[in-house]
Amino acid sequence: MTDQGKQAVSQFNGTDFMDRKDVPHGAVERAFYCSSAWGEGRRMQVYTPPGYETGKDRYPALYLLHGVGGTDDSWTSIGRANFILDNLIANKWAQPMIVVMPMGHTGQFNWIMPTERPIDDGPGGNAGFEEDFFKNIKPYVESHYRVRTDRSSRAIAGFSMGGDQTLNIFGSRPKDFAYVGVFSSGVIRNSRHWEKGHKDILSDAEARESVKLLWFATGIEDFMLSRTQESVALFKRIGFSPVFKESDGGHTWNNWQKYLNEFSTQIFR
Repeated sequence: MTDQGKQAVSQFNGTDFMDRKDVPHGAVERAFYCSSAWGEGRRMQVYTPPGYETGKDRYPALYLLHGVGGTDDSWTSIGRANFILDNLIANKWAQPMIVVMPMGHTGQFNWIMPTERPIDDGPGGNAGFEEDFFKNIKPYVESHYRVRTDRSSRAIAGFSMGGDQTLNIFGSRPKDFAYVGVFSSGVIRNSRHWEKGHKDILSDAEARESVKLLWFATGIEDFMLSRTQESVALFKRIGFSPVFKESDGGHTWNNWQKYLNEFSTQIFR
């Protein structure tokens, strides 16, 4: 863990790391885009760091995904992601960045467990999210916001359902992301099918070597712990060097807020 990460983690005794403090604040806006994947208008939340509106700098981008019970504003309305980033940036524990929080549900329902499902179908109403991400979300962000578009300036992370989506997106286009965070999650469907469908892409030496951080975190009381452990083992078999943080607690916002706080200090360095 970086020195910045250690300092940020030291705030975990309480809510200090996500309180609204007297520091410069970024902005959160609702962005609407037309999804060619689904033929409808859709919404995302976008955090821009302090100074963005008055400057001309370009910033790295973190795509931050929500869980099965959430929506595009969950990371700000419940997770307090904007205040977490404000505090980290003010203390120079994280790089100024743009954080994109899209809607993960598409209305296309497929449940989690049956092995006969196509390997990229998502849980509970999010099948095909990856198509919307690559066709619409990522291009919209890169054409409407001052984001840097090189791989080392792009990260993706999510919790629960969003963690599974993170792995599907990364697994299909590993050369697009240098930093990957999976919170309270893993490969949710049959991991053998997932590995078979993605192994050739992920086995590419360039894809592996250019990943600067593949970071998993799950609580010891979390029902997803075994899935996380299986996924960490899967990536080790393929040749990656995943980092696994086993924390206290379960499948709760209390943990996901802490994971975002710690993960954010380790990216774009």
